[in-house]
Amino acid sequence: MEPVRQLENEHLGYSDTPKLASGYTVHDGTRPQMPVVDAQPGQAPGDAVVLFDGSSLEGWTNVKDGEACGWNLLGDGAMEVIPGVGDIQSEKEFGSMQLHLEFMSPVEVKGQGQGRGNSGVFLMGQYEIQVLDNYDNPTYPDGTVGGIYGQTPPLVNPIRKPGEWNVYDIIWNAPVFEGDTLKSPASVTVLLNGVLQQNATVLEGPTEHKALASYKPHPAKGPLKLQDHGDLVRFRNIWVREL
Repeated sequence: MEPVRQLENEHLGYSDTPKLASGYTVHDGTRPQMPVVDAQPGQAPGDAVVLFDGSSLEGWTNVKDGEACGWNLLGDGAMEVIPGVGDIQSEKEFGSMQLHLEFMSPVEVKGQGQGRGNSGVFLMGQYEIQVLDNYDNPTYPDGTVGGIYGQTPPLVNPIRKPGEWNVYDIIWNAPVFEGDTLKSPASVTVLLNGVLQQNATVLEGPTEHKALASYKPHPAKGPLKLQDHGDLVRFRNIWVREL
């Protein structure tokens, strides 16, 4: 006669199911519960690090001299490049992360190709996701908005018209080194305006101009850098969730 199986609360899991590679069983109720994150539409999640909310340029420094940011803080919750001031970077540093950032190309259209609405988002200070006004403005594919600069073109180009806000959502997996050896390369997923541009794309190393990329050991975390390329590009609503 088979023993009577003790009934379990199926909402909390089971203990008589097959074991997974993780060591837990299927539907294992002893697994840790997920942290609850407050997520309101249009707002940074409750566990995010807010790098720029439009109220202040604190937390950003000029890459040239390490002094205060130097870009223009606008009254509409955005900051704007002042050409010639130089790149800026966050004082806080990050490795793998989820990044949200919004940018706008200048309303007044000047130049063409790389000379129009050019900037860049540098993950860990050295891996560039291109910012460019590519609205009816073709350029070399690995320099198109959403491209991993000099390496991998984006899958599509969903850029909005100059003067309209664009939204980047980026999932960054930082490279891992063991001493001088690269254990795993960096990879990135990029969505622009909700459209997938890079799908877990593996990087060949820090991005370069007119040169091949290659990895050299570097710290596990780095700043978020925004580029001054001489154009009046604006940024707002910048936040990070560390992974």
